[in-house]
Amino acid sequence: MSGPNLRAVYGTWPRYNRALRDTVAALTEEQLAVCPGPGRWPLWATVGHTACQRVSWLCGFAGEPGAETTPFPDALHTCPGDEDLEHVLGPEALAAALDSTFGIVEGCLDRWTVDMLGEEIRRTFGTEEWVHTRGWVIERVFAHDVYHCAELNEALGVAGLPQIDLWG
Repeated sequence: MSGPNLRAVYGTWPRYNRALRDTVAALTEEQLAVCPGPGRWPLWATVGHTACQRVSWLCGFAGEPGAETTPFPDALHTCPGDEDLEHVLGPEALAAALDSTFGIVEGCLDRWTVDMLGEEIRRTFGTEEWVHTRGWVIERVFAHDVYHCAELNEALGVAGLPQIDLWG
């Protein structure tokens, strides 16, 4: 392991997470229950899914530690929205989930180096083998966060609620 760690590459990600967390923490349970349209999840499920997928990819796929420190110890199989729309998460639970799962992201930003990004990670799920580079995994998690922030902002704006300010 040599070269700079990934904080040099993903320096804005902690600020993005804080903006998402603070916006979600300020919403009421009723506001988080807003469903932006037919076939879409309520806002709480989108936020929970976003946090859970960090654990799924970084712990479940890439083998990083920490899944047990989050509300999603079995993120490969059970995430809000994806598999679970029964256990509604309120603003405090979602803020805690964003904090705990971002702890795993922070560990990767500190431990992973630029030189490690080309390393292949191989996992077999059932009969299917998945192969991705470490760089693909971290970029996927980052892009997933930003994608869902944009999706949430669309729904928040339509509902007349405060949006996530990623640029502030």
